[in-house]
Amino acid sequence: MAEPLRLPAILLPWEKSIIYFVTTCVQHRRRVLANPDVFDAIKTTIAQLEKWNVLAGVLMPDHAHWIVSPVHDRELSIGDFSHGFKRVLRNGLGLQSWQWQRGCFDRLLRSDENLWSNWIYVKDNPVRHGLVQKADDWPYCLDLINEQGKLTASPTVQRHRGTMMRVGER
Repeated sequence: MAEPLRLPAILLPWEKSIIYFVTTCVQHRRRVLANPDVFDAIKTTIAQLEKWNVLAGVLMPDHAHWIVSPVHDRELSIGDFSHGFKRVLRNGLGLQSWQWQRGCFDRLLRSDENLWSNWIYVKDNPVRHGLVQKADDWPYCLDLINEQGKLTASPTVQRHRGTMMRVGER
């Protein structure tokens, strides 16, 4: 039997940012992530990523939710983020007794409204899991896109003289 037809690549206009919602899980859903040591290592890892901007994230005990955007190359696969993030974090943590599940769950966000609804989902996840009463009480949250209580999209990526650049760059 032949392979099923694949959907064509989703092409967004150059003026729209490429933003993904990503979930990575610990193998066997072991509860090893939500602690200060791993959170510090994750913050260090994010600072080392060269191809990806991490816009927001919530670290849960057995999984993590991320909102990410490629820095320059709109055609990077989300597998590039997942593999790179896991590799750099593993190196930063050293020997550990757990592994990541292979792959990840991801969705391309196609609008600012979609970005907002995914951010609310990510931020409220600890409340839904009964870990805190209010989302703001969860200590393992990275909110890198929220300015004075209002979510703003990442810098728009656009084509400029044949190269990729972010708005505001020269």
